[in-house]
Amino acid sequence: MLRFCCFPLLILKNMGYNSINLMNKIIPIEVSARHIHLSRKDLEALFGDGYQLKKIKDLTQPGDFAAEEALDVSSNGKEIENIRIVGPARKETQIELSMTDALHLGLKPEVRISGSIDGTQGIDIIGPKGGIKIQKGVIVAKRHIHCNLKEAKELGLKNKEIVSVKTEGERGLVFDNVEIRVDEKYKLVMHLDTDEGNASGINKKSKGLLIK
Repeated sequence: MLRFCCFPLLILKNMGYNSINLMNKIIPIEVSARHIHLSRKDLEALFGDGYQLKKIKDLTQPGDFAAEEALDVSSNGKEIENIRIVGPARKETQIELSMTDALHLGLKPEVRISGSIDGTQGIDIIGPKGGIKIQKGVIVAKRHIHCNLKEAKELGLKNKEIVSVKTEGERGLVFDNVEIRVDEKYKLVMHLDTDEGNASGINKKSKGLLIK
């Protein structure tokens, strides 16, 4: 766990921070593993008419949950098994992979913000009641920070603004090109994929320093 005291004072001074404004710039970080969002139509094609996902646990963003169900995907003769579904059902099906996953599948996916899937690659999805082929929806999630309106105001952030976040520790680094996502229902957290988390030595949850 990354804490305030982990940031060397000289580095903080050089970054323009003081002890008063520092604590307001600490951002929780979560590593988001590969997962699938399904449309209602595709959910029923894969699991059967009227099927309802079974919740394992709630996720950080209100309303989102990890489902008991998982699916396999296939492309270019390669597979990845047991990719967790994140509910509830969405308007369109989307699969979020790491770049390492994509290379294994022989894909070259776009780096996109969740929901921005026009022009992206498709893939085969295998479920217990059959399989489907989606024509678009495979992305590598662009690193981003969720925050609600109050949190955005306190941090001086605007929707779609691009910022950087510094992590500390043995493998600490600066993540550039972090997009801000503001919505009244969000809760403050930065999301990285597993490749990014592994590169910076982050295990599931940590904290970083916001750099404007």
